[in-house]
Amino acid sequence: MRSDGALRVRNRTRDLELGDRVTVADTFWTRLRGMLGRPEPVPGEGLLIKPCKAVHMYGMRYPLDILFIDEGHRIEAAYPALPPGSRSKVHKRARFALELPAGTIERTQTREGDRLEWITRI
Repeated sequence: MRSDGALRVRNRTRDLELGDRVTVADTFWTRLRGMLGRPEPVPGEGLLIKPCKAVHMYGMRYPLDILFIDEGHRIEAAYPALPPGSRSKVHKRARFALELPAGTIERTQTREGDRLEWITRI
């Protein structure tokens, strides 16, 4: 994950924060590793993977909420509590995947079609 600062990610549609310590995986190695081998994220933490059209949970020890986001920052697909050992479908229009602690989607009532925004924390 990049060390040049975390992102703050908001659901603009619902005016709710999804995470204020979301790191970015945008190199081959950081995308390949993802959350593998990391402690389970707590509320506020997450990982934005770009580019990304699908994820797998092979080797993971805990579930994650996954959001696939298109170029316009609209949620293309949502996977609440995707369990270890599973995988998502391929989402051809997706540009990003946002991995969040399980329960975030339900707690924030985030849905497909919602628009997200993210800014770099200073």
